[in-house]
Amino acid sequence: MQNKSITLLGKIMLCPVLVLGCAMNPGSATQAQARTARPCDLYQAKTPCVAAISTTRALYSKYTGPLYQVTRQSDGKSADIGQLPDGYANAAAQDAFCAKTTCTMTKLYDQSPKHNDLTAAPAGGEARGPGPNGFDVPAVANALPAMADGHKVYGVAVSPGTGYRNDTPKSTAVNGAAEGVYMVTSALHLNDKCCFDFGNAETNNLDNKAGHMDAINIMCHGNPCSPDAGLDMEDGIYGHLKVPAGTGFVTDMGASDGQHKYAIYQGNAQGGSLTTTGIIPLPKGYEPMKQEGAIILGIGGDNSNSATGFFFEGVMTQGMPDKQAMEAVQSNIVGAKYAGHLAN
Repeated sequence: MQNKSITLLGKIMLCPVLVLGCAMNPGSATQAQARTARPCDLYQAKTPCVAAISTTRALYSKYTGPLYQVTRQSDGKSADIGQLPDGYANAAAQDAFCAKTTCTMTKLYDQSPKHNDLTAAPAGGEARGPGPNGFDVPAVANALPAMADGHKVYGVAVSPGTGYRNDTPKSTAVNGAAEGVYMVTSALHLNDKCCFDFGNAETNNLDNKAGHMDAINIMCHGNPCSPDAGLDMEDGIYGHLKVPAGTGFVTDMGASDGQHKYAIYQGNAQGGSLTTTGIIPLPKGYEPMKQEGAIILGIGGDNSNSATGFFFEGVMTQGMPDKQAMEAVQSNIVGAKYAGHLAN
């Protein structure tokens, strides 16, 4: 018999899951084929996605599965949030399921064929989370409302103690392999703490020193906040490409060959092209990289979980995308028409 003091968060993995949204059926394939290209379609030929996470939209034109899972505090039941026919999240299904109670986003589904889903991160060398057994807690499901292509959607609002991880993924870059990573985030709701990251990290949740990470990062510097984009490569964030303060929706991108060079890109996710550091040498002590391949969101590689930030979508690729590919994905992100007033 389980201990009666076990918390709701500890119980949720035992609960049956309902599916709310556009399920796989013969009609859904036709609907998917009618959609325009999405980021992972654009990357596919040269640098395919090995992780594709979004609570707002499908990142492949033919993906028809769920985007994320929510769990109710009232009764511990869970539901998968699917898509509308055009590939945007069925936020109305979340609202109905979570009415009169609080829900959290307990699983973020990987849309890639690798199925590298993210769940609450376990304790690490730097910090334990506030959840059961030192796990971090999932984000409150309705804390970040926004719009995408005219649809109501919800992003992931990360506060201290919130974080997601997968320590046993498939096909992510390890031991100096080339890769790319991006996230749609915000220059709002940031602090100067470690670490609002998305990307590659250690598999043992410890700081294994220089080169064992390769995750895109955004954070504040100074007061008032002066944000920048960089790659967290462990024991250092590099690139430091300035992001205009107050930008509501930000495209934050990084790419590395894992051996000698990398680049950072950033842009306004609502319009315009990217700025970039250009291709620059990896820092001293990081040639070659030593990535371990775990996937993190909202935390550092050792579970440093004091950061704040907003996340809407992100991918990791196999191979280093070039500037042309990054610009094509930026145009696709702009085409998603992210909008809304985000609370700082």
